[in-house]
Formats: sequence, C-alpha cells, structure tokens
Amino acid sequence: MKYSVIIILLTTLPLFSLKAQDIELTITGLESTKGQIVIGIFKDDPSFQKEEAFRSLTFPKKDILNGEMKVAFKMEPGLWGISLLDDENSSGLMEYNFLGIPKEGFGFSDYFTSGFSKPKFQSFSFTLEKDQKKKVTVKVRYI
Repeated sequence: MKYSVIIILLTTLPLFSLKAQDIELTITGLESTKGQIVIGIFKDDPSFQKEEAFRSLTFPKKDILNGEMKVAFKMEPGLWGISLLDDENSSGLMEYNFLGIPKEGFGFSDYFTSGFSKPKFQSFSFTLEKDQKKKVTVKVRYI
C-alpha cells in the first residue's frame, strides 16, 4: 500500500508543474564577467517599492557572449515584473556609493530607465499567459 501511494505521487507530480510557463530572459549590456546575476521577481508595486521579491533567482555569469547572456526559468501565469542586479562582487546586495548612487549594474524587464528615480512596477510589468513561452529582455544600466 505504501509503495502504491509513492508511485501515484511520483506519476502525478509533473501535473503540478504544468501551470508553470517558460520565461526566456535575454540580458544585454553586461560589462563584466565577474560575479553573478541576481533576479528579483515581483507581483505588484508595493512589494517592489519595499524590495520584497516574490521570488529571487541567481545565475552565474559564465555564458556571457559580447555582453549578452540568456537564462530561462518557469513562472505561474499572471502579472509579473523582473528586476536585475549585476552583482559583480557576489554579495547578493546592490552596492551604493556615498551619494546613494548604485555602483553595480541594474535593469528591469522590457524597460530601460534613463532617470535616477526608481521606476513604478507598471513601467516594467508584463502578463504571462497560460501556455505561453514569454521572451523578456533586460538592458543593464551602469551609472
């Protein structure tokens, strides 16, 4: 009896992941192969403004070619926004100078910020539909 329950669980487990959709993220404008890429995935503006990501992912910067790198991951359908940190010193945190200006590269899903203020979630959010393979680009900015 115990083994049949385990077999049923193992055969139905893939059904739970069917809800997840593929996201292919292209990162452009990378200036260094040092460190790692840290992705923050947000559901709404309040969580973004508080810097409380729904999910965080880290990728090594081993596959950079001409300042560009691609990564892939799965997410549930819904409204999402992606922020990116080019974490050159692998601290897991954005480093700032004494004026509060970022010392490392950053970017947002399908949005390039040219100002100095933090964008609103609506500026870089996108909808991930069921059965969709979404392609998103993040252009990294260095100040």
